[in-house]
Amino acid sequence: MERKLKTSARISVRQITVIGMLSSISILLGVTGLGFIPIPPVKATIMHVPVIIGSIVEGPLVGAMIGLIFGIFSVIQAITVPTPLSFVFMNPLVSVLPRILIGITSYYSYKLMVGKYKTLKIGFGAAIGSLTNTIGVLGLMYLLYVERYAKMFNINTTVAGKSIFGIAIANGIPEMVLSVAITIPVALAMKKLK
Repeated sequence: MERKLKTSARISVRQITVIGMLSSISILLGVTGLGFIPIPPVKATIMHVPVIIGSIVEGPLVGAMIGLIFGIFSVIQAITVPTPLSFVFMNPLVSVLPRILIGITSYYSYKLMVGKYKTLKIGFGAAIGSLTNTIGVLGLMYLLYVERYAKMFNINTTVAGKSIFGIAIANGIPEMVLSVAITIPVALAMKKLK
């Protein structure tokens, strides 16, 4: 029988271990650059995949905690390894909040999907989690920084908005496909071990 820590959220030792393990993988992907696919002027990421896996296997709290660590890492990386768009990711509303929401939307999409096929349910949860990352980050980037983005690239705000939308499509679709392809086998294996 698994012991629960005495906290109001009742996080088990297993869940803490999963948070640590998957957060480490997410950070490793970021530090080594393996988690980034360069598509100028931004980098598409698969660093959100550990968040999705954690939430589907262990629940929304675990996913949200991994997302929090991923988001904090994004802020630190924006400060320590600056790019032209680092000003966007220094704002926790853009870099942290959507990453926390990945864990919540992935889990509930997985749980609420009707059907008995775990593979489809996991794939759906992974797709929604990935879209949460793309729409959350780029949507907030548009809402908060479209004028600064336009000024930086010397374009008008209409073109800047279209550019951000284009990035969402160009990054979002490959990220979603990769998320589904990676999450399904890993989550199924982890669920069997559980």
